[in-house]
Amino acid sequence: MAMCMVGMDDDATLRTWTTGLRRSAPPVVLLHGGPGLPDYLQAVAQMLDDVTVVHRYDQRGTGRSCWDGPHTLARHIADLKLLLDGWGHEQVVLVGHSYGSDLASYFTLAHPERVARLVHLAGPFTGNWREPCKATEVSRRTYTQQSRFEILDAMEVRSEAEEVEFLALAWFTDHADRRRAWRWALEAARIRRPINYSMNSQLSVDKKADPLDARIDELREVLPSGSMIIGGAGDPRPADELTRLGTRLDCDVAILPEAGHFPWLEAPGRFRSLLRSAVEQPIPG
Repeated sequence: MAMCMVGMDDDATLRTWTTGLRRSAPPVVLLHGGPGLPDYLQAVAQMLDDVTVVHRYDQRGTGRSCWDGPHTLARHIADLKLLLDGWGHEQVVLVGHSYGSDLASYFTLAHPERVARLVHLAGPFTGNWREPCKATEVSRRTYTQQSRFEILDAMEVRSEAEEVEFLALAWFTDHADRRRAWRWALEAARIRRPINYSMNSQLSVDKKADPLDARIDELREVLPSGSMIIGGAGDPRPADELTRLGTRLDCDVAILPEAGHFPWLEAPGRFRSLLRSAVEQPIPG
């Protein structure tokens, strides 16, 4: 695995990883979620390493990439374009998870000629999804857990132990497998750090100013053939919204009944098969 720091046009540097070998399938770029989390998609990259070259990176403001902004969609789209130029790729398959699926969509709207195919993982969510998502999250916590979560959430400053506890309480509801949910969330809370909450807030404001929901028709017009959405029925975010989005985009949707927000954890075999199929199919023209 090759790790490399890549310079942007404003002297910022981003940490990137490249794995796999160039083959007949187009190169793949993985876009992690958050916003504000460092990359966590190594396991997904390993599912494709024998198929093609795979790139991933800590988005600006996360991990060991530069934390300086501005944290706007335009800046993060520009970062991705510069990375594609630096890697020497005219076209790539973009695979975005959670918020990464939003970023992949906005990038496709801005630079459709650079996207050979779009694969959305557990996102993007449009329509009325936040209220049912919150209701499911609350239902998966005990009364004591919910009370503790609200106390920690209200704190302006949390200790290291409190931050890990807060994130575990926030994230263990993401998993369909309730027996392993806490272990997975606690593991993630200890590793996916630190979180850039300022970046998260800034990009949330920017997304509200240019809502993806209002640009779905535009996205459908430029969406490459073979693009697809993969989600989990056990994700607290309602899978029905992904199905409706697939209809609006006229693209395939696969909802894995045994999976949550991280389908490669809970349904690795089926997920791997779907992902590889999406990446390996020939690019028209």
